[in-house]
Amino acid sequence: VQLVESGGGLVQPGGSLTLSCVGSGFVFSEYGLGWYRQAPGKERELVAQITNARSGYSIKYGDAVKGRFTISRDDAKFTVYLLMKNLKPENTAVYYCKARLGQDYWGQGTQVTVSS
Repeated sequence: VQLVESGGGLVQPGGSLTLSCVGSGFVFSEYGLGWYRQAPGKERELVAQITNARSGYSIKYGDAVKGRFTISRDDAKFTVYLLMKNLKPENTAVYYCKARLGQDYWGQGTQVTVSS
């Protein structure tokens, strides 16, 4: 099982980034998927999650990102995305992709830094 995130980097406040996470080694379409983040000195927190097709692709966002971030998935490409708009310095963190179906699989994370 492997999850590989990409798309992180340095962006100015107010800017946008799109993160991608490609999964392999498991039946991607069966899994719920999520994005989490961990800032220095803080606990890992939920950013957004999306269920599988059987559960209706239900979506949940963390309160801090509602209205600015959008999660989506393309099961044909084994990929989950996170579109982040109007980024703020407090969004600086390592962003992790997670796949869940009974047990959790995590990616290695991608750094997002929001700074002028």
